[in-house]
Amino acid sequence: MRERMTGTTIIQSISAAAVLLAMNIAVANAADVEHGKELFKACAACHSDQPGALGPSLKGVVGRKAAALDSFRYSGPMQRANLMWTPENLHDYIADPQGKVKGNRMPYGGLTNPNDVDDVVAYLATLK
Repeated sequence: MRERMTGTTIIQSISAAAVLLAMNIAVANAADVEHGKELFKACAACHSDQPGALGPSLKGVVGRKAAALDSFRYSGPMQRANLMWTPENLHDYIADPQGKVKGNRMPYGGLTNPNDVDDVVAYLATLK
């Protein structure tokens, strides 16, 4: 005998299907850490752990306050930016450094492909 679906059962079924769909989309759009690592090689020319590097070390950057490393001399605009390097802020900065922190010293125009930016941010999250 066939059971009759109630309004609540229908809503629960639709909700479950929506969650599964969202999970599948998230997996399909998941950032590629290995690709981000490859892209980061261009960044590593300036961003290293070596004393005197042109840019600050990016190890542990995700979750760190901007301009927080005592071992690096940051620009005034970066010191005043009052940013926390969340994945979202990093994404915006890597895509358009001057748009995110006008007047910063990083001589880089930004990555134009949003997927590449996601991949670099995902790689930065692995640096501890």
